[in-house]
Amino acid sequence: MILSIEEVCRLLSRVRLFRYRACLFTVYSCGLRIHEGVKLQVADIDSSRMLVHVRHGKGGKDRMVPLPSITLLMLREFWKTHRNPCWLFPAPGHNCRQMPTAKKPLSHNYVHVAFKDALKKSNINKRASVHSLRHAYATHLLESGVDLRMIQEFLGHKSPTTTAIYTHLTVKSTNKAFDSINQLMSHLNFQTDDPK
Repeated sequence: MILSIEEVCRLLSRVRLFRYRACLFTVYSCGLRIHEGVKLQVADIDSSRMLVHVRHGKGGKDRMVPLPSITLLMLREFWKTHRNPCWLFPAPGHNCRQMPTAKKPLSHNYVHVAFKDALKKSNINKRASVHSLRHAYATHLLESGVDLRMIQEFLGHKSPTTTAIYTHLTVKSTNKAFDSINQLMSHLNFQTDDPK
């Protein structure tokens, strides 16, 4: 089951600590895998072109993904809380004192725990994980009319077949198919007379 946009918003609003909310917000809004999200560096954000440079994604490949304006604003606000010169999501250390000088990123295990806690608090009765945010991103883009080939690029999929799975997951595409079938079949006539 795919999380709806409303469910994603509700879930993110229930993430208690800003560092986890900022990370999960970025994972969803940029369609990232969890390990890609936590390892983002300050230099990966190209605010002039509104792109995020995802380094060493699956298969060791780099890619560029669109950076939504709201995500840039949120990242800037979060960065002000730690001002680490390297990591966007630095490991907090004891009482968050080490964030400005952290040499490693936030642990994805803590992000998973924060996600599960928020899922429970938001009363969403779907089996979901952090990776569900990536699935939701792809599905929501497709439902909004973004070309499947572009979504493939954003997600870093090698094969269009991998991305095509999202066409089966969208409610809008199913409804559109039903509408098209009904419209097509409405031209058919049927006889009610019994030709006995």
